Amino acid sequence: MAFRPEHFDAIIVGSGFGGSVMAYRLAEAGLRVCVLERGKAYPPGTFPRSPYDMRNNFWDPSKGLHGMFNLWSFRGLGGVVSSGLGGGSLIYANVMLRKDEKTFVHEHPQTGGYEYWPVTRDDLEEHYDAVERMMHVQRFPLAHPPYDATAKTLAMKLAAERLGRAADWQLPPLAITFANAGAAPALGEPIREAAPNLFGRMRTTCRLCGECDIGCNYGSKNTLDFTYLSAAHRAGADLRTRAEVKEFWPADGGGYVVQYVDHAEAREGERREVASDQLQRVTLTADRLVLGAGTFGTTYLLLKNRAHFPRLSARLGTRFCGNGDLLGFLLRSVDSSSGTRLPRVLDGGRGPVITSALHFRGKEEGGTGRGYYIEDAGYPEFINWLYEGSQQAPLLRRGMRLAWRLVKGWIGLTRDTDVSEEIAEALGDCLGSATSLPLLAMGRDIPNGNMRLTRDGKLDIDWRMHGSREYFGRVRKSMEDIADALEAKMVHNPLSYLSRVITVHPLGGCPMGQTPAEGVVNAHGEAFHYPGLYVADGSVMPGPTGPNPSLTIAALADRFSDHLIAHWPRTTALRKHPTTEERI
Repeated sequence: MAFRPEHFDAIIVGSGFGGSVMAYRLAEAGLRVCVLERGKAYPPGTFPRSPYDMRNNFWDPSKGLHGMFNLWSFRGLGGVVSSGLGGGSLIYANVMLRKDEKTFVHEHPQTGGYEYWPVTRDDLEEHYDAVERMMHVQRFPLAHPPYDATAKTLAMKLAAERLGRAADWQLPPLAITFANAGAAPALGEPIREAAPNLFGRMRTTCRLCGECDIGCNYGSKNTLDFTYLSAAHRAGADLRTRAEVKEFWPADGGGYVVQYVDHAEAREGERREVASDQLQRVTLTADRLVLGAGTFGTTYLLLKNRAHFPRLSARLGTRFCGNGDLLGFLLRSVDSSSGTRLPRVLDGGRGPVITSALHFRGKEEGGTGRGYYIEDAGYPEFINWLYEGSQQAPLLRRGMRLAWRLVKGWIGLTRDTDVSEEIAEALGDCLGSATSLPLLAMGRDIPNGNMRLTRDGKLDIDWRMHGSREYFGRVRKSMEDIADALEAKMVHNPLSYLSRVITVHPLGGCPMGQTPAEGVVNAHGEAFHYPGLYVADGSVMPGPTGPNPSLTIAALADRFSDHLIAHWPRTTALRKHPTTEERI
């Protein structure tokens, strides 16, 4: 008998906030599930830190790069996404905020909105609850020592108070473990897990090292590999890493065929001599296909495979936005409350990346314009060393003074053998880094971007910042107000003046809608005209979420799972599947 491809009830492409949730829900329901993730697995302690290893920590397998960061550059914006088991959860800043109830809008181009949400907050409420439980969210424990001395959090709280916005400031839910259940928060304590994670490795509570966005080596972040994917693995899901999906199409008689390239045997650092499209592929089949490769990945795959899906909605590639992402920097903050201008230490290298959020409400919520959030932004401590080391002229002067002091001791011109003070002085006051802090903004820009393929098959986006000029102008003004409240200099991302932004929250491309004329998928994530083809990631958003979108993506995926499971043929849901050997 001829060989037949291995068959699954459901194949899930990607392991981010959509794919991981669906993997767990479907496997828990008794379905045979296969997850295909193009990137590697990252157990605790394996995220790169040295310059040499970080140089290779990017994704471009044709160039021998199999790392975590995948950077995209388009005409109007750049994007940063993740490649690895756990998807974007490996590099996101842990914030799990719900989309505001009144922003599930029904707007049209003539009103300046360009978005229509076929779901409501009420539709998602129970799913938000479920995801928060699974992700074990906790708020930053500002009331407990030593967390109560976290400078950047206290500074943002002070800024909110000085701006008359104390009620709009909050410590958002974070997918980070600061404390074990029933215990007080503590730094670096072993985390007590109800069941072993899929790596079988110990994790520890947050150490406030600021390394959330480059991968947490301590397992303090409750990333998807420790939560949904570990649960899916225990339920029998087949998790395949370094499996890059290239092509898929409807199978004769129903279901779908999926082909992927297996990078497991590729040697990192070595360029491929042939194009990735020409590499040998592994073929699988499934009754249901779930695309969860992210806004860039899923939309790109559907555009590349559109010839196999001629009835796919013409809305494919539309309603793209960057969730209003904008980056700014507070520099050299001071405190003159005592009558003397003293440095205000912000200490961006201490704490998780984000601890607090200040909500500027939109017109739907009783404010003006389109709403947004501004959050403090931490970073790994080595950034401070890089900053101080970049001040070459003063560093050279201090170094020469130290050298002369050492020479005087060696040749007997001084008998003071204690050079501790001189070495400390050589480091300088370090106030440049200590009194500075990035700010991250995100909100409701206008989703009027379009995604398409170029003639040579590359992804392109025609989104332009000027379409949301009013929104970004208000965000800049609010950042400047925060800077004024903290007596700091505000420096905006210089790229924004060139009508270019960097987004870490790309959304849209396969928007939900009530009909094929409105969207690519319906309110349950199923593609119009293609039963059993689901999309579960940020690409289904018909517009921006406003706050960090991870929780809303996961909640939608949880809702989509309900629909898929409810419509599964009950006579076959728990059937025994033949092995590959039995099919030969």
